Amino acid sequence: MDACPSELNYAAHLIQLNAIRPHKPAYIDDHNTLTYGELARKIILFAGLLQHLGIRREERILLMMHDTIDWPVVFLGALYAGVVPVAVNTLLTPDDYAYILKHSRSQAVFVSGTLLPVIQQALDQGQHEVKHIVVSQPADPLPTPLLELSRLMSSANESPVCTTMSDEIAFWLYSSGSTGQPKGVVHTHANLWYTAELYGKPVLGIVEDDTVFSAAKLFFAYGLGNGLTFPLTVGATTVLMSERPTPEAVFKRLIQHRPTIFCGVPTLYASMLASPLLPEKNQVAIRVCASAGEALPKDLGTRFRQHFGCDILDGIGSTEMLHIFLSNQPGQIRYGTTGKPVPGYEVELRDDQGHRVDTNAIGDLYIKGPSAALLYWNNRPKSLETFQGQWLKSGDKYSCDADGYYTYAGRSDDMIKVSGQYVSPVEVENTLIQHKSVLEAAVIGVADEDGLTKTLAYVVLRDGQPGGPQIAEELQAYVKQHLAPFKYPRTIHFLEDLPKTATGKIQRFRLRQLNK
Repeated sequence: MDACPSELNYAAHLIQLNAIRPHKPAYIDDHNTLTYGELARKIILFAGLLQHLGIRREERILLMMHDTIDWPVVFLGALYAGVVPVAVNTLLTPDDYAYILKHSRSQAVFVSGTLLPVIQQALDQGQHEVKHIVVSQPADPLPTPLLELSRLMSSANESPVCTTMSDEIAFWLYSSGSTGQPKGVVHTHANLWYTAELYGKPVLGIVEDDTVFSAAKLFFAYGLGNGLTFPLTVGATTVLMSERPTPEAVFKRLIQHRPTIFCGVPTLYASMLASPLLPEKNQVAIRVCASAGEALPKDLGTRFRQHFGCDILDGIGSTEMLHIFLSNQPGQIRYGTTGKPVPGYEVELRDDQGHRVDTNAIGDLYIKGPSAALLYWNNRPKSLETFQGQWLKSGDKYSCDADGYYTYAGRSDDMIKVSGQYVSPVEVENTLIQHKSVLEAAVIGVADEDGLTKTLAYVVLRDGQPGGPQIAEELQAYVKQHLAPFKYPRTIHFLEDLPKTATGKIQRFRLRQLNK
């Protein structure tokens, strides 16, 4: 791998890489196709649009849009202009957006038409510096002073590229909030370059002939790599989907566009395999899949490979590291584990005193690699806690076996100590979902009347089966049969759905709130 250039504007870098394929489709969304030539021109025009609006270098803009061809134009156009896009989850509350607008001091909002009512509620709370609201694909004519993106683009002038350094602030993402208040994660131009060079090309194996479909959205660090950084680096084509990634919606794109690379999360893979509409192998063209967000249970990976004849490269990344740094890799897949460190990253497991743990012992996961974020914006205590010199403390617990394979043991604040022994909630969850009646499960620790911690499981049953004492006892016996007896859930509650972030992570902290 060549060294990342010290002077780098990542948007200009992508334009230069793809100048040889101006007529090839870069993006296909639900209604339009955008070629590489058109993408390049729109990026340059959007930079001019920002200049026309008076948005200056290093100022922030909020990017709150569904996955359409406008998303990469806004994101990369901002980078081209030296303006910092703040890409946010499209499923947050008005209060969340009000907080982010104030925290980021965004000067403008670029929003999908269907999301306009939500962002207007956030703006009505005041305490922001927004000067312009620009709407992508509005359903109705816009009242003054709202602006329409397509009209602004039609009258925009091209702008020269902003010369930026590789370590210069390029964009922000907000952490998904699986553990509470989201944090503004600040990334550089080089971070995008490194994820493509270290994971996209050598691990995912993406090439120009591929068509990529990521169910994980572009605002998610994982989705940003899948749907923008990796395909645009090699000249591949990306399929975008604005709607929620239900199994039915995913199947439609897999059959219609026949992507060769598919990127999802474990909860989606579980729902796909459980769906009566699951397509046959000959209806799709996928050759490799990726998974992140949470650990992929062994049973899911095995069943997916049996059905579709292709592997899922399960890995772990984070908003702070931008993409996957620990992964199963082609020819080295061991389902039930998260694989081995991606070449270019170093991983250590440490105990509470900071010492490396023994083989098969559970420790805190630390990572060192070139795609690490700079800091959390305006959050010095959390920055010091997470970014420790060259190392980043992930907040995850892992063990590593004698062969060098890492196995997820839960978030650091999710580990449960029962009778003086640590219980990994993930281990219990993975056992529960192997039962024929269980679709999803989440395990937390709760204190009993004596103040002692016991395991409690929340379970979603398949096909709307009713829960009750009989199935609860059956599931408890099943866990005892497959794990050490002290690990079985003392109580089981049945739910229709588990609380999750928009990226598919189970929000155990919300389940813990139910027991306060």
